[in-house]
Order: sequence, then C-alpha cells, then structure tokens
Amino acid sequence: MASRDAAGNFLEGKLLIALPGMPDPRFEKSVIFVCAHSPENGSMGIIVNKPIEGLLFSDVVKSLDVDVTAKTPDTPVLYGGPVGTGRGFVLHSGEYGDRQATLPIVTGISLTTTVEILRAIAQGRGPQRSIFALGYSGWGPGQIEAEMQTNGWVHCDADPELVFGPDPDSKWTKALGRLGVDVSGLSAEAGRA
Repeated sequence: MASRDAAGNFLEGKLLIALPGMPDPRFEKSVIFVCAHSPENGSMGIIVNKPIEGLLFSDVVKSLDVDVTAKTPDTPVLYGGPVGTGRGFVLHSGEYGDRQATLPIVTGISLTTTVEILRAIAQGRGPQRSIFALGYSGWGPGQIEAEMQTNGWVHCDADPELVFGPDPDSKWTKALGRLGVDVSGLSAEAGRA
C-alpha cells in the first residue's frame, strides 16, 4: 500500500493556512482542516476558525427536533466553506465512530456527516471533542497546488488542540506560529526573488 505522500495526498490531514493577500475574501485568514486530497479528485476541507455569527450548536439541535438529554454545548457553528452550505459536517475526536458513516482522517481526528452524531452529542454519548460546520471548502484537481504556488496558502501539521481549540479567532495566528511565522512580519504583497 502506498503512503499518502507517495500517492500525492500530502495535504490530507493537514491544515491549510491562508496567507495575507488571499484574493478570495471567503478564505481571508482561514485555517482549513483538509479531509481529502488527491491529484485525480481535488481536495475537500472544513474551515475551523470562522464562526457563523449568532448561530450556536444548541440552536441547530433544537431546530432538528433532536431529543436533548445532556447539556448541549453552546459552541458556535462554523462556516466550513462556500460549498454545500446547507449540509452539516462534524469534525471530531477519534474515539467516536460509526463504521458506516465516519471517515477517520488522521489519528485523533475523524469526520461524520449524519444527524446521528448530532443526536449522540445532544444525548451525551458523542465524541469528547467536536466542531460542527455548515458547508465545506473544495478544489478541483491541481487547484489547491496552484494556489499554494501563488502564495495563497501554506500548510502545517494538524493537531487536535488547534482543530478543536475553543477560540476560533486565535487559530490563524496560532497555526502560522507553528510554522515560526510572525504575523506582524507578513505582507499582502507577493513577490519573486
């Protein structure tokens, strides 16, 4: 079996970090957990640091008439990206899983897209850590690689502390910090040496 790197899936399970000067305002200062990446099919990920103003996870659970038997977290619902904004995606810790509906991505981080995981969280039998997002970010074959070459994105290893951390507003700075990048030294102007 080929490794992910050998297969060209080097971004799968990593964080994409938007650089200053990102031309698409939907992705300005975004941190995206990459759920899938292949040269043949493109890439798919979830923005982990853009709360939807005024929308909480508890509101979503109530709107779906899910039976709540545990304290439902008042965490913000995130804007996962501009594609499929009517669909929900739960990135969560790896101890929870539904064999048919959960996609393990890397050790400690999985993706589930069913209402059952929302029920499980609302009833206290869900994953220990999770974020709920509406929509996802997607790129066609070769598109994200081209955007990286034009200084739109950098990437770093993902870890549960950064993905599931409680302060979405600090994730962009923290992710860049993992690469040793000081945000104050970055410029929105691209150049070539």
